[in-house]
Amino acid sequence: MKTHVRTLQIAFTYIGTIVGAGFATGQEILRFFTRYGQFALFTIMLSAILFVWLGTKMLIIARRVEAESYEDFNRHLFGEKIGSSISLFTMLILIGVNSIMLAGAGAIFQEHLGMPYQAGLLITIVGSYFLLKKGISGVLHLNSMVVPLMLTLSFIIIFNTLGLPGSGHFLFIDTDASPFGAWLSPLLYTAFNLGMAQAVLVPLARHTDDERALVRGGILGGIGIGFMLLAAHFAMSSQLPDILSFEIPMGSVAFRLGVIVQTIYLLLIFLEIFSTFVADIFGVGEQLRQRLPVAPALVLPLLMLVCYLLSQFGFSSLLSILYPIFGALSMVWAVMLLRTPVPPAREGGKTSPEPLARTSSRTIYTASLTMARHAEEQAPDEENEIEIPGTVQRTEAENGSATEISVGSKRDPLGLLSNPSNLSPFLRPSAPPTPPAAPRAPLVRINGK
Repeated sequence: MKTHVRTLQIAFTYIGTIVGAGFATGQEILRFFTRYGQFALFTIMLSAILFVWLGTKMLIIARRVEAESYEDFNRHLFGEKIGSSISLFTMLILIGVNSIMLAGAGAIFQEHLGMPYQAGLLITIVGSYFLLKKGISGVLHLNSMVVPLMLTLSFIIIFNTLGLPGSGHFLFIDTDASPFGAWLSPLLYTAFNLGMAQAVLVPLARHTDDERALVRGGILGGIGIGFMLLAAHFAMSSQLPDILSFEIPMGSVAFRLGVIVQTIYLLLIFLEIFSTFVADIFGVGEQLRQRLPVAPALVLPLLMLVCYLLSQFGFSSLLSILYPIFGALSMVWAVMLLRTPVPPAREGGKTSPEPLARTSSRTIYTASLTMARHAEEQAPDEENEIEIPGTVQRTEAENGSATEISVGSKRDPLGLLSNPSNLSPFLRPSAPPTPPAAPRAPLVRINGK
């Protein structure tokens, strides 16, 4: 049951991270897909396949290399120097994008709720802060509420569009756009959005113990993104070419469906802004905790303060310059993700410290016999130092060869015997304990994986 719940949480978070404000308003879908006419159906299918494939691969790699943030992940793809530089540029883009999203949240409060612009900003920031105090679970729970509403709205839009005269236009729309541009568009769209989404997907993978949940969540998330792309394209293509003149194309679709749907749609736009802001701030915060010499508790408030200040001055002009650069960089990033092999899974399917805990317990069991004989006679002079005369310690390497370390009357400065879990680098991760052999004094056999 826990695996199924975690799978849905991962899928919803994946969808919610990709489906931002640009997706909800329809601008991204119109620009990357719908304007290409009859090509759009096939390019949406290609994009969905890429989201399933690359998104799932990113989750698996991030978990197996134990990446704490997207900077760790990029270092794995590109190496230390290039990976750090790419992560720094990604951080600037994310901060800029979230500053604009914060400004958009303030505009919604001002234009549709009659509240002051600054009040909208502060409500969004305060709500995000308290949600992020819960860590990754706060991100998961928020998307688990928002994304089902978005999927429900997509179904409503599809059913209402079926009755319109132009509902079949999406199959036969003529376009003057080049086929090259039409097929390049889904590649750019997928690479750009995955490059942005790594900020939250990488830490999410690191905090997920069950790899099966990651794989299933990545597959369901990619399929869900493809479904929502198709639903929005289906609705907007029925209103071409008039819909091209709207700043919020999906708004014109929702406004035809009555006041209730309009209100739900407006709420969902804010929730998409809010959920994307929360997810990106969480991801950037994970990276900054590795870089900044400040208390971890101060990272989120400082980051939100920067976004608040930038939202006052308008970051869109600078972002219009940085966006194309990041788009090209995202294509390189996606190619590297394609080429990078998935690291082999460790035995037992977990990269968490659990195998180490099991190994340590077996080690303690076999080592305790020798330690007990000397515990009362030999008190350590220093912490983690035990003198055990005439003892030989045996470990097994990965290839199965045995290595004997004669302790004799020497001390144990690394605490290998007083704290047997320190032997974990030399022990294989998991296997049932080897049956005890015939007594071979003065050897102590320490087996493990």
